[in-house]
Amino acid sequence: MLTDQTLVSDIKAIIAQSKDNAIRAVDHQRTLMYWHIGKRIFEQEQEGKDRADYGKYLTKYLAEALEPEFGSGFSRRQIELFRQFYRVFPIANALRSQLSWTQYRLLMRLDLDEQREFYMAETIKNNWTSRQLERQVFSNLYERLLLSNDKESVLAVAKKEKMPSDAKEIIKDPMVLEFLGLKRESAYYEKDLEGAIITHLQEFLLELGNGFSFVARQKRIHIEGDEFFVDLVFYNRLLQSFVIIEIKTHKLTHQDIGQLQMYVNYYDRIERLPHEHPTIGILLCASKNDAVVKFTLPEDQKQIVASQYELYLPTEQQLLDEVNKELESFVSKVGDE
Repeated sequence: MLTDQTLVSDIKAIIAQSKDNAIRAVDHQRTLMYWHIGKRIFEQEQEGKDRADYGKYLTKYLAEALEPEFGSGFSRRQIELFRQFYRVFPIANALRSQLSWTQYRLLMRLDLDEQREFYMAETIKNNWTSRQLERQVFSNLYERLLLSNDKESVLAVAKKEKMPSDAKEIIKDPMVLEFLGLKRESAYYEKDLEGAIITHLQEFLLELGNGFSFVARQKRIHIEGDEFFVDLVFYNRLLQSFVIIEIKTHKLTHQDIGQLQMYVNYYDRIERLPHEHPTIGILLCASKNDAVVKFTLPEDQKQIVASQYELYLPTEQQLLDEVNKELESFVSKVGDE
């Protein structure tokens, strides 16, 4: 009977949820244990701070005493991590049960408190796995967002202190699409890139940012007897608007912007419901000229965004170069005022 099948499905869901909750609870207790160990080591260090290399002596001494009984989880390297854990997160109330020990280990590698706050908030909000968090950290999500937004807005949106008011607050530029597996030296067409995105849709949604869901591919629209095909259509629940993505494997032109503007106008006038916000258009292009974007579009418009894509993760030096470029631009602007 259908009712019996529903009952079984409901009970299976309850069992699965309970198991998941139990695993999370155990992992959080383990995390708290490591924090308290780190705190106790720190307190002992403070008592003997006048002794040179007392910290190294302590971790070696503790490992020799604990590892034979409790296993490799209490090696010298692990004990040093416990000590570092307390130093990076000195307030127990700041620890979040939604984060695993593996995720905290990753967060400890970050240098800035602002970075950690951002990734903690994003992980909890989006329910990222450890692997997803690692990918976002290594693809420099925080730094890429800061290149196009002010730090306060990025953190406020991440911590849900404010809703995004502008597409540029949540859309990354550049987008890093290394997971598509397309090689830089290979010749490929827009349909190849589009197909790879659909194949790796989950990863692409993660790279897009918060609140995105997939709607359609090659969406056919009719305008006075003519047919047009929109590459990709998404919906963003945070912005409450349709998001249209047009893919261009060549350098962005003003004709590309005009085409996307037509699609955006169509969705605004035909598809959008009264309670929804204006449609957003993203031109995902191999390269772009910001001046072309600026002068093709009306001033102060917020509906069209040009985002350059990269098929490989940026190196640390490339990121530093971009940050320095932005700093030089900022200093130059201040000097002109």
